[in-house]
Amino acid sequence: MAYWLLKTEPEIDWSWDDQVKQGVEPWDGIRNYQARNNMQLMKKGDKAFFYHSGKDKCVMGIVTIHREEYPDPEDEKGVFVLVDVKTDRALKTPVTLSEIKATPSLSEMPLVKHTRLSVQPVDAKSWKTICKMGGIKP
Repeated sequence: MAYWLLKTEPEIDWSWDDQVKQGVEPWDGIRNYQARNNMQLMKKGDKAFFYHSGKDKCVMGIVTIHREEYPDPEDEKGVFVLVDVKTDRALKTPVTLSEIKATPSLSEMPLVKHTRLSVQPVDAKSWKTICKMGGIKP
């Protein structure tokens, strides 16, 4: 199993509350090639942190990759893809970007080094650390 982080702006696009209400939803709107490449690597059953960007800047919960990549119908050129994500569980305590940056073992995460990338891999050690910080078992 691989781990990921998916960013969304809750005030503009999609919030954790929206995801919880919907249950399963396509992860859409990706128009960055590196993010697209990451989505193409996702496998059914992989886990992803659901991250609020914008003013919140925190990991809110976990989603599971429910359906692997398929063409984005909004992309007329056929370059970009979607994956479907299914709500898994909320963190007991959201983990803020400030807390992540203050944790030395997380200093190499793409979230810290490449802050604008909307779909990122997360290594297993960082996954466990953030889960623990959020009050849940990995």
